Amino acid sequence: MSDRNPNLDEPSVDFEPQHDGYASRVQTSFDKQGFMATLGARLLRVEPGWVDVSLPFSPQLTQQHGFLHAGAVAAVVDTACGLAALSLMPADAAVLTVEFKINLLAPARGDAFIARGVVKKAGRTLMVATGDVFDTDHNITAALTATLMTIQNRGLIG
Repeated sequence: MSDRNPNLDEPSVDFEPQHDGYASRVQTSFDKQGFMATLGARLLRVEPGWVDVSLPFSPQLTQQHGFLHAGAVAAVVDTACGLAALSLMPADAAVLTVEFKINLLAPARGDAFIARGVVKKAGRTLMVATGDVFDTDHNITAALTATLMTIQNRGLIG
């Protein structure tokens, strides 16, 4: 039996970014998100069509039972999905989530969490992405499906 947990294996995606500066653009967009800074989240990895974001456990982010609040979980995995979509968009486009559904699969407990967003279908206007949140032991705690929209010529940043 292997010690490797397949939950955090690299996803099998085969996307080409539309410009060379996609990774720095994703980082810039992440850095402009004050809520991610408030949560203590960090951008861990950016590849074309997928992004990992880390979130440390904090007592300030818990709900009444001491688990990480679902709002914090949803925010970080939504961000991971949005940034994964942004990594595939033109340099002059921005991204907005237009819909998501989240399943909370287990209590979010542990020292840290990783939210992975992966684009499943990249269209010109709409993209579909899935996101998973893993605890310190690489167990999945939440799964999200998102629809994201490419926004152009609206003066939005990132």
